[in-house]
Parts: sequence; structure tokens; C-alpha cells
Amino acid sequence: MHGTQGMQALPDAGALRDPQSLDDLLLYRLSRAVRTSSGMATRLVEGGFGITRREWGMIATLAQQGEMRSSALAAHLHLDRVRTSRGLRGLVEKKLVARRQEAEDRREVHVRLSASGQELYEKVFPRIAGLNTDLLQGIEPAHLDVFLRCLQHLEERGNALSAQGVVAEKANRRSGGTRHRWPEPGTA
Repeated sequence: MHGTQGMQALPDAGALRDPQSLDDLLLYRLSRAVRTSSGMATRLVEGGFGITRREWGMIATLAQQGEMRSSALAAHLHLDRVRTSRGLRGLVEKKLVARRQEAEDRREVHVRLSASGQELYEKVFPRIAGLNTDLLQGIEPAHLDVFLRCLQHLEERGNALSAQGVVAEKANRRSGGTRHRWPEPGTA
């Protein structure tokens, strides 16, 4: 039981296709795996290097892509422009990112890593890569190939469903959560 402590029983494909419980929901299982693993990455970048997980994503993207428009960075990371702008402002204040405005269109902002940002990336990336390697330990290469194809399919299918507007509701965190008042039974 040493290596499986705290693990849930694996649902079979039928349970994933016809969920009857929380543990049968694919998104729930993916979310649990991501929360468990990304928590370690968050502690590493925040505790070890003083940057947020979002800032790390920006730094890593700029290290790999080079200078880019802030709007392209937002699109690449699937972030809205407000969060991207806020994150970039923090990185500029930390002197990890440099900003440049277009002379013709002052709204057009280009960002790139500073020398300090590149140095930070070179320190953090091997640690994050090692964490990823550790997470994959014990998975056979053939299974990993199938897993990667499945991840690609899920991402493509999620993009297609989102583009189709499958979920019409809009997120409204101001009235959701603990502030939401549910109607009394029989009154709605």
C-alpha cells in the first residue's frame, strides 16, 4: 500500500463515459491530478524564487518564444488581458521583463525577458523539468505515448466544444460561491 496511499480506485472506461459518481468524472480526476502536482511547482516558484505560478508561465513562454506582443502572450497562456497586464507589471517591477511600446500604435506593447529574467528561467526550468520527470516515473513509454495523444485530443475537443458554445452560462463569481442565495425548496 506504500505507493498507492490516498489513491482512488480507477474507474473503467464505462464509468468515464457514463459517470455515476464524482470519481467517475474525467474533469474531476484531471483537476485532482493537476492540483496535487501543480502545488509542488507553485511552492517551488513562489517559495524558492519569489514569483507566482502565472509569472513563471510568462517567463517560460518568453524564454522559449522570445519577444512578443502582450496580447499574443495572453492568448498563448489562455489568460485574459487584464491578468496578463497585471502579471507583466509585476515582472517589470521585479526587473525580470522589459516592455516596449510601438511608436506607431502606443497601445501595442511588446515584452521580452531581461537578462535577470533569462537567468531566473535558467535556474527554475531544470527544477520544474525534474519535477515533471519524477511525476512520470513508472509510466511505460508506450502508455505515455497514448496518454499524450489523449491529452491532445482532450485539448482539441475542449477547444471545439468551447467554440460551439456548448455551455451557455457565463461565470459570475460575484454572485456565486458563498454569496449565492439558493431559493428555498418549493419557492423557485
